[in-house]
Amino acid sequence: MNNPQQRERVIIIGGGAAGMSAAAKARRSNPNLDIIAYERSGYVSYGACGLPYAIKGEIAQIEDVVVRTPAQFAKQGITALVRHEVLAIDTAAQTLEVRNLATDTIITEHYDKLLIAAGGSPSRPPIPGIDLPGVFALRNVEDAKAIHAWISEHRPSRGVIIGGGYIGLEMAEALAVHDIELTIVEQLPQLLPSLDAEMASHVHAELERQGVVIQTSQGVSAINGDDRVREVVAGATSFPAEIVIVAVGVRPNVNLARQAGITIGPTGAIAVDDQQRTNLPNVWSAGDVAEAINLVTGKPTWVPLGTTANKQGKVAGENIAGGAARFGGIVGTSVVKIFEATAASTGLTEARAKAEGFTVKTVSATANSRAHYMPGHADIHVKLVYEAGSGRMLGGQLVGREGVAKRIDIIAVALHAGWTVEQVGELDLAYAPPFSPVWDPILVAANLAKK
Repeated sequence: MNNPQQRERVIIIGGGAAGMSAAAKARRSNPNLDIIAYERSGYVSYGACGLPYAIKGEIAQIEDVVVRTPAQFAKQGITALVRHEVLAIDTAAQTLEVRNLATDTIITEHYDKLLIAAGGSPSRPPIPGIDLPGVFALRNVEDAKAIHAWISEHRPSRGVIIGGGYIGLEMAEALAVHDIELTIVEQLPQLLPSLDAEMASHVHAELERQGVVIQTSQGVSAINGDDRVREVVAGATSFPAEIVIVAVGVRPNVNLARQAGITIGPTGAIAVDDQQRTNLPNVWSAGDVAEAINLVTGKPTWVPLGTTANKQGKVAGENIAGGAARFGGIVGTSVVKIFEATAASTGLTEARAKAEGFTVKTVSATANSRAHYMPGHADIHVKLVYEAGSGRMLGGQLVGREGVAKRIDIIAVALHAGWTVEQVGELDLAYAPPFSPVWDPILVAANLAKK
């Protein structure tokens, strides 16, 4: 029987997707580890991507996004401590300083192996009034509950969303269901920077069709109010607002790592190798706080998505337990629902590909989601980005009302495989009239490129 004093202690900073995936994998791989996870918020292991739909009411209760509770992890021999904040890392002594936020007491904990999975935090630009009651960001379960409670108590009729990325657009649908008239203010010239401008225009049109006012190329200069928010000022225009969502992006929580001497990569997130190791011994990192390799460019990238976090966490957990797993990299595949439209992208946009130095060609096509004679068919707009000369696929984007979410995966597979646009055009894709025309929209675009 093993001596408990000889058990290696694994400490995980962060109880989100990466941290708890790592904890579960490490436990399965090595039952003789002491595993402790510290989480600053009140919840671990939850699906943050589901929060807008909980606020919308599509999910019965906000807590339904929680996958596993600390009590459930305890049955697996994993200690998950919520409301605990790690204040400092001493990598020489292999200790952490941890504050129990419930009791405001500080303890020092020793680790043998450490995983930094501290995630990211919503960016908070220095806008006057950003701390007024009624101004929210959305990152965790507590944020969602606070937004839902504000809507229930104050019944706002007008709202402003600052930022036109994924969270901002998902929250537009979530708030509109509560009969809130909405304005989206975006500093960039277009919504959804993961799309090229002409593809983003379809998203813009859907939002306007739903009655959302859109103000692009304009930053917010002030948020005004008294005991609560009353208006948002952007340029020479002020927009009345009884609720404001600040969704201007996420930043990786790297302060602890930087202070501990852990290398921060060119993206601003923690630099890791393909085993999720940092530059320091016995320290790994995974999830929204860590970089990944972009398989199209071969360079480090930072794409804070739950899919990547879970995969990196699993790799880190196996290696912490003594394994030799490797994380292969990403192509940045994402999809977002905007009212009745869906927008998806993978790989590089045309603009990003040119900025990376590629000689770029593109092709665009609009085709039916189903056979034209089938009820419910709708247009799918497709854009493929590929390298001139070689024809190597660099990226793709789709916008439409149906059939978008899984079709983007075809392009993602092509990017992982390093295929050319001609090879994509030769794919044997499933056909039946309720699901696709005989020439799928992806094939239509790829074959246009071949011409």
